[in-house]
Amino acid sequence: MRVTELTAFLVPLPLKREIKHASFTRTESINLLIRCKLTNGTIGWGEGVPRPYVTGETPEGCLQQLSQSDLQPALTRPASSWPDVVSICDELEFHNEADDPRGCGSNSLRCAVELSLLDAFGKHFGEPVSAVVPHVAEAAEIYLKQPRVRYSTTITSSGAKSERISALKMRAYGFAQCKIKVGVDGQDDPSRVARIRRWIGGGVDLRLDANEAWRPEEVIEKMRPLREFGVTCIEQPVAHDEVDALVSLRESIGVPIMLDESLTSRMDAERAIELGTCDLFNLRLSKCGGFLSCLRLAALARASGLGYQLGCHPGESGVLSAAGRHWASSVRDIRYLEGSYDRHLLTTLPTQEDITFRYGGWAPALDSPGLGVTIREDWLRQNAKTERTFVVDAQ
Repeated sequence: MRVTELTAFLVPLPLKREIKHASFTRTESINLLIRCKLTNGTIGWGEGVPRPYVTGETPEGCLQQLSQSDLQPALTRPASSWPDVVSICDELEFHNEADDPRGCGSNSLRCAVELSLLDAFGKHFGEPVSAVVPHVAEAAEIYLKQPRVRYSTTITSSGAKSERISALKMRAYGFAQCKIKVGVDGQDDPSRVARIRRWIGGGVDLRLDANEAWRPEEVIEKMRPLREFGVTCIEQPVAHDEVDALVSLRESIGVPIMLDESLTSRMDAERAIELGTCDLFNLRLSKCGGFLSCLRLAALARASGLGYQLGCHPGESGVLSAAGRHWASSVRDIRYLEGSYDRHLLTTLPTQEDITFRYGGWAPALDSPGLGVTIREDWLRQNAKTERTFVVDAQ
């Protein structure tokens, strides 16, 4: 079985509420969807979420890269097993004219194409995408099939009233973990975290995300009053350009450090491990180059004594949500899990299936062939900004 065609779509996904953090404020997400067609007509879907302030990618730039990439050597190879599909994905080479010293300049594009292949071949094999995990050599030590997973939540709202409402909702919904955005201009972080802790309850695991907001010389002082609220992690406290400063700050900060914007590729991961800048990796499928790349980064973290979470980008549709579910239900020791916000965040669901998490953040593993979700063609025709088809094999 071979790939015959890839079709790329750029689609805006309006959000139900504004998402605001120190790096960006957004009310919609423009996502890249890839439709893969096999020789027998089987269709697979993939998704990427280009974020220029994270990997340097833009939606239009992804289309340009795809049009300039020669994927035929990889995609015209026949595949009759998961190891064949893994080999095809590993051989994909994307054209990138931009300077890319960190090796992340095609990550969301790679993620979208790779997921479309995994989805299509999973449907062809009659197996869920999670079935690929045991066939990734590096993933042997982290593979653990689980019947369900539990997602955490995030509070981004500001203002005493809206924070109280959000915290009480999260408490009533039974979440065990919650992330709080800090470092936003005009907000008093200690007062804000104190209010949220009071209303969400002492039993909820709280962690913080600064989104590169602080200077190295102020991190210790910023964190000192926040530690008393029992926070278990601080995510990306400084800008990537200054991340090396965390080496000398780690012990004094007093809580584990997670890298996000500074963790996009194996190059980033190996440097973080070598220098000792963090305690955990924030892996996101789109940010880190796809399903397989995140497996390998998690394995690298585990082998180096570090932890990892599976994160998400606000605005991911059910395609990436499903991919994250397959990943999370197949990997052991995930410290925090984000994603599957679909119905809670998107104004319209692009997929026929709704796989939003349930009470308490719990969600079952997916066992349908492929990703287990399908894009609504009527919605796609009405909402796609751009559509471009690339013939891989006309035979």
